Amino acid sequence: MKRTKFTESQIVSCIKQYESRVKVDQICREMGIHKATFYNWKKRYSGMDSLELKRLKELEEENRKLKQMYADMALDNKMLKDVLLKKW
Repeated sequence: MKRTKFTESQIVSCIKQYESRVKVDQICREMGIHKATFYNWKKRYSGMDSLELKRLKELEEENRKLKQMYADMALDNKMLKDVLLKKW
């Protein structure tokens, strides 16, 4: 996954500027981003404050770990089934 050069706090500050009636063109020019990028950020981070953003990151990390655990367990389960089904 491509990493952004902007932190979440910078993204949230851009959204807050937009909510305080600063034009999108001006925000995009200052940040050096495209309008589509700004609207994607707005769709994802709109209405969040720093605590909610921190909680979102924690949940995403926990979800990643759980998916990895499930993949490992599924692989172990498949290997055990293959060994049990093998005729000696």
